[in-house]
Amino acid sequence: MLTKEEMPACPVATTVQLIGSKWKLLILRDLLMRPWRFNELRRDLEGISQKVLTDSLRVMEEDGLVSRTVYPEVPPKVEYSLTPLGESMKPILDAMEQWGTEYKTKFQQHQI
Repeated sequence: MLTKEEMPACPVATTVQLIGSKWKLLILRDLLMRPWRFNELRRDLEGISQKVLTDSLRVMEEDGLVSRTVYPEVPPKVEYSLTPLGESMKPILDAMEQWGTEYKTKFQQHQI
């Protein structure tokens, strides 16, 4: 989790620091649907490398957005889900989805 000294003064910059990468946003999008296993996420996030997914999940867990649950099975089963703090990002992603949909509609209308 970011220390008080590491957090930017601007709240928008803080949000961007936490979820501002392409992959973190798409991981959040998926985890808003349901818990996912690592390989499920990797298959769904076309183009993401194993290292980037691992690093992103690890940082998001440290920041308090993602929870990692290890089930005592053989082979080990690990699921990633959103914490309540991560769930609180839903309105932001919903607004991004709505804006993107409207943009695409307007863009397509101007292409004709």
